[in-house]
Amino acid sequence: MTFQNLLVVTDDSIATVTINRPQALNALNAEVISELEMAISALQNDEAVRVIILTGAGEKSFVAGADIKAMAQMSASESRAFAHAGQRTVSLMQQGAKPIIAAANGFALGGGLELALACDFIYASAKAKFGLPEVGLGVIPGFGGTQNLTRRIGAGRAKELIFTGRVISAEKALAWGIVNEVCPPEALLATVLDVAREIATKGPLAVSRAKEAVQSGANMALDDAYRLEAALFGTLFATDDQREGMNAFIEKRPATFVGK
Repeated sequence: MTFQNLLVVTDDSIATVTINRPQALNALNAEVISELEMAISALQNDEAVRVIILTGAGEKSFVAGADIKAMAQMSASESRAFAHAGQRTVSLMQQGAKPIIAAANGFALGGGLELALACDFIYASAKAKFGLPEVGLGVIPGFGGTQNLTRRIGAGRAKELIFTGRVISAEKALAWGIVNEVCPPEALLATVLDVAREIATKGPLAVSRAKEAVQSGANMALDDAYRLEAALFGTLFATDDQREGMNAFIEKRPATFVGK
């Protein structure tokens, strides 16, 4: 896939999507959001891809936020459409069957943090910075940040970060539960690739059902979430991968999963 603002590279079963506007610190505009939606959709439908990594070009920024110059002249209706486009992309990332890992290599601010929160988990460079500074511009997060940050770290911490517009370090983001691990900058992508490869060796149908169980169950009453988990658990017993995985365990050999 060829895009103006993204680099998409697939190596074996791992696809790495790099937001590539380093001259603008990878800031998001309508074109980037549109391309990202297309890229994620295509990769989710590519049977050869098992895990997706999302990162930013250069050493300074994952995504430094939305393109303020582009937003400054938007009308209320235009800004609402921009928010809907961002939310559509975020939802596609969250609801897609394949796991997405954010490799936050630098500033993850505003829309950048919102994209990272839409990934299944986040690994961060020690130099990364995180925040939702929109209130300092007279607006609020519009790509799901008010909802997804609250679901990740609780209302109290989320309100503190959103209301103050503060930018926090990678270490504080780790302590608050925003990121899973902080890595030396030079080791970030290699570390994330190792995790992605580990996931890719597991049953792809099982991984996708696990993602669905966690993602959908989080917004259900516990009894309903249990029923969802049991239903998804049951469907996997009609797959070739379940038979292969259990037979491989019994036979003490590595499993070879095919996603069927």
